[in-house]
Amino acid sequence: MMADQYQEDAARTLSSNFAVPNAELDGEHYQKNVDIIHAIVGISTEAGELLDALKKTMFYGKNLDKVNLDEEIGDVLWYIAIYLNARGKTFEQVFDQNIAKLRTRYPEKFTESHALHRDVNAERATLEQSQDR
Repeated sequence: MMADQYQEDAARTLSSNFAVPNAELDGEHYQKNVDIIHAIVGISTEAGELLDALKKTMFYGKNLDKVNLDEEIGDVLWYIAIYLNARGKTFEQVFDQNIAKLRTRYPEKFTESHALHRDVNAERATLEQSQDR
């Protein structure tokens, strides 16, 4: 399945039975803002489920349940697709933007020095320039 088809299929299963009582969200972009909030909360929830699976392996001696991990990663992707739809973006646009940022941060390859002494202004400029594409 291609990423754009995934986004379309994910949007088909999005519940519209969700509301955020906040005056700042009212208006033209209300539903998109609600979808963004829904996606962010969902990503956080799924990340917690991934962490719980890791905790059970590290501290309780359970085998790492990779089938469950794959399912949780799929749920994270679903929420990311919902976020991207609300923002009018595609996976490919975000892939490109992220790699451009990483090339700014690590011009040749990863180094601890670059990781510790990031030029956040240059990274932000790269991200903003990527937004216009």
